[in-house]
Formats: sequence, structure tokens, C-alpha cells
Amino acid sequence: MGHQPVIVDIVRSPMARGKPGGALSEVHPADLLAQVFIGLIERNRLDPGVVDDLIIGCVSQAGEQAVPVGRTAWLAAGYPQHVPCTMVERRCGSSQQAIHFAAQGIMAGTYDVVIAGGIESMSRVPMGSARMGKDPHGAAFERRYPDGMVGQGVAAELIAARWGIDRMSMDTYAASSHARAARAQRSGGLANEIVSIQMADGVISSDETIRPDTTAEKLATLHASFETETLGARFPAITWSVTAGNSSQITDGASAALIVSQATATRLGLRPRARFVAFDVVADDPLLMLTAPIPATRRVLQKAGLKAPDIDHFEVNEAFASVPLAWLKEFDVDPGCLNPRGGAIALGHPLGASGARLMGSMLNGLEETGGRYGLQTMCEAGGQANATIIERL
Repeated sequence: MGHQPVIVDIVRSPMARGKPGGALSEVHPADLLAQVFIGLIERNRLDPGVVDDLIIGCVSQAGEQAVPVGRTAWLAAGYPQHVPCTMVERRCGSSQQAIHFAAQGIMAGTYDVVIAGGIESMSRVPMGSARMGKDPHGAAFERRYPDGMVGQGVAAELIAARWGIDRMSMDTYAASSHARAARAQRSGGLANEIVSIQMADGVISSDETIRPDTTAEKLATLHASFETETLGARFPAITWSVTAGNSSQITDGASAALIVSQATATRLGLRPRARFVAFDVVADDPLLMLTAPIPATRRVLQKAGLKAPDIDHFEVNEAFASVPLAWLKEFDVDPGCLNPRGGAIALGHPLGASGARLMGSMLNGLEETGGRYGLQTMCEAGGQANATIIERL
């Protein structure tokens, strides 16, 4: 029981448009993450010196997000130099994987207290910065996949075609994401997970990505973003339907979770809010790329000895609307339990920070509704997906 990992708290920054002029675009990524660390430490009255490790997810570990940025942020917060940091890069699931590693380290008896989270300042370190325009595949990979790969947006189109998801369904789903997030924001449901960020000219305390007036009719006027003539005969006929409106938003944000052993929570007087039931990570077709949440969900349920109807809250990352909609076609669950507080279409997708952001949303959602189990899964580039089941305490 002493090595049982529990979640004490999860916080995040507000979500801001990840482009010049966005609310957080003038904040250095290390300073952004530092303020999230401070928020987590102070509201839990934790001695920062007891933290055994920092495990931080980040996709574009280049430029201002190099060094590593998690270590820089910790020191920028003024915290003890003896606390180490390691970085994780599992694409969009980076901070979810960071949480897995933190919990697994506690289960192994290596850690007592870990902060796991993520950072992505997409306005300052644009997506793809780490590649610097180079070929990421190499000759051997290309021999195995001689027809080449496609981008994630085209993969989302292929998923829509395979699962029979039309443009109206995607736009309706996207509008619902904004409506749910706006409802959670109005009710104060998002405030518990947000740490205010101090900037040179003021404070940002709420998400700037949510558009409450979004409708399916307005989204229907947007042009398809990924239409191309280069797909060739190997692909099915596609009615191009993926737009900026039914895709996740490019976003700046940071997140952090306090994961401790049950025994340490008791010793330090911390209140555990959830325990981990099961973990999984699985890979699927690298061409479709975004389908792995489906087998990951099946496997994590099997590991937990649960069935989909046993789960009260699902978080399936809204990289593109076709991803959760395809997932929904595979599982007999109440659509109202899927991303009930809005997802990345409304709240944004700051790559490395999104996994812990979703986990915090799920934890708060379970507490609001009195639900018992939550399941989170995220598609990741290359055809991978993490999945986690937690139980509210």
C-alpha cells in the first residue's frame, strides 16, 4: 500500500493562442512553466525540497525549450537546486507519459514525490522546430513504407473516410466542444485547475481559446485545410472535411501534476484525489497515425478488468474531430461522457502539456459529478497512444 501512487493535484496555465499576439506569446516557456510549478507547490503547501524528480513532457525541445526547459523552469521558480529533471517526448502524449513514468517510479519504490507535467509554447517554438526541415525518416524506413507518409491532417481525413464521418458531424462535434468548455468556464468549473500567469503588462487567468458563439453553421463556411492532389490511388476517395474549426487549436500552455505515494501523502498531510488503476501505451498503423486510442482503450480496460460502460468520464484528445468520433463508433458509451468539459478543439492543444491538462480536466470532472472511474487516451504522431484509467478517491 505504501507504494500505491496517488494524484494529489493537477494544475495548468490558461490556454492561449499559440501565435504572435496570443496572450502568452510574450512569456518565455521556462517562465510559464515556473509559474505553474509555483502554483502547484503553494496551493498544496509542499516543501519543494521533498520532490524526488521532475518529469516534464515537451515535443519541440529546441531553442527556448531546450536545456532542458523543465530544469530551467524549476530553478527560475527559485526552488532547490538538488531536485533533478528529465524530459519526455512522446509527441502529443508527452505529459501523459510523464505521469505514467512518475506513477510507475513510485510503484517501483524509487520515488515518493514527483511532479509530472508538460510545456509547449507554440508561439515561440513553432511545431517542427526540432527537425529544422530535415528528413525524419531515413532510407530504411522509406524502404518499408515506399509510398511515403502523410501529415496528421490528411490522416484525420483518412480516418473520417474509413469510419464514415461526414463534415456536418465533425462541425457539430466541434461546436459542442466549445459549448461544453464555455459552460464549464461560466460555472467556474475550470477555475480550480488554472494557475494565473503574471506577465509584464498584467495577469491572464482564463482561457482565451474558447469561443462560446461557435455554431456548426459558422464552422461549415470554413475551407478544408488539407486538400491535396498528391494522395494517389492507394487512398480512398476523400471528401475533404477537416478544417481549422474542427481541429485542435495551436496553443501555448503548461501543466503540472503532483504524484505521491499513499504513505507519503499520509505523512505529509496531503489529500489523495485519485489513484491509478491501469496504464497502457500501444502503437498502430503509422499511416493513419491517429487510430491507436482505439486499441489502447481496449487494452487498458482489459488490464483494469473493466468494461467501457463502467467508466464515468472519458477524455479522448480532440486532435481532430474525426479522432474522438471514430473512437465513439467503436465503443458503446454515452456521448455525454466523452470530453464533457470540452476538449482541444475549444481549449487548445499545447502538445507537450496536453496530457496532464486532460488528466486534470478528468479529475475535476469526476469530482463534480461524483463519478468513480475516468479513462484518458491520446493519439500521438507515428501511430501511438497512451491510455490511463484513474479512480476518484
